[in-house]
Amino acid sequence: MLTIPMMAAPTTAQLATEVRLLVGRLARRLRQEAAGGLTASQLSALASVERLGPLQLGDLARVEAVAPPTLTRAVARLEEGGLVRRRSDPGDRRVSLVEVTPSGRRALKDLRSARMAFLVRRLDGLSDEDRLIVGRAARILSDLLADA
Repeated sequence: MLTIPMMAAPTTAQLATEVRLLVGRLARRLRQEAAGGLTASQLSALASVERLGPLQLGDLARVEAVAPPTLTRAVARLEEGGLVRRRSDPGDRRVSLVEVTPSGRRALKDLRSARMAFLVRRLDGLSDEDRLIVGRAARILSDLLADA
């Protein structure tokens, strides 16, 4: 009779390290899969403007947790690419608002589609049993974040 040794459960610290590393690698891989020529900070700023609507540069800098000059450079690159535009704030003409253009929306949609396609391809390569395990793990990770 063949006996399979039981593996010891990882400590909480070991598990936390493994989850942190894997989530980081997955995020990096998804960024690499479809960046569309944008840096991570440009893509993040573009997604924030899309999600939050027209924003003042200072507000966007706070949302992105970056220094205003850094954000100004990122927005300038996005503007050069036709992904965002600046317009005067109707409430205060001295202030400009940044908003996503139709091209910016399309770029985000295309990037998200490419990332989704990558994940679908990888998940399709798993067995039914492993897909169930991944689904369960995703729900557990979601529960971990719900309390954060």
